[in-house]
Amino acid sequence: MVKERISTRDLCLIGLFTAIICVLGQISIPMPYGVPMTMQTFVIPLAGVILGHKKGTFSVLIYVLLGAIGVPVFAGFKCGIGIVFGPTGGFILSFPLMALLAGIGAQKNNKIWLWSGLAFGSIVNFLCGMIMFSLNTGKSFTTAFVACVLPFIPTAIIKIILVGVIGVQCKRILERNALI
Repeated sequence: MVKERISTRDLCLIGLFTAIICVLGQISIPMPYGVPMTMQTFVIPLAGVILGHKKGTFSVLIYVLLGAIGVPVFAGFKCGIGIVFGPTGGFILSFPLMALLAGIGAQKNNKIWLWSGLAFGSIVNFLCGMIMFSLNTGKSFTTAFVACVLPFIPTAIIKIILVGVIGVQCKRILERNALI
């Protein structure tokens, strides 16, 4: 078994993307039922596409852990384990999977894999969000779908397209300049 070493550059990129997620996570639009529309679901798959599935997922895990231990990095400067396991916590808990799927899709160097990884990441995010919302509020899955998925489908499609286009271009530029 070959042990993969993590470089100082990798640590800096992981930290940089964690910081970007923390900042963009504050851009949110309050919605009915308490599930805000945020930029987290844009930047999290972007981390997977640009950094790859391992480093991208690691940057998102750090973000989730920071919020869980009390650093106010979640939307609306919220934090704590209560947020992670609260009504909107399913979205937060699925973020690492979102980055992982986007990163795996992007690393295949095939557009079908890229778009599939981004789409499946969003689907997992929606499903986890619906399940946690339903469990915490006692609402039906139909209500959870209406509150947690339906209003966000158009922006999710836009975000998937933007991440696919911008992420691939950014990754090429960073690779060309030997930054990743």
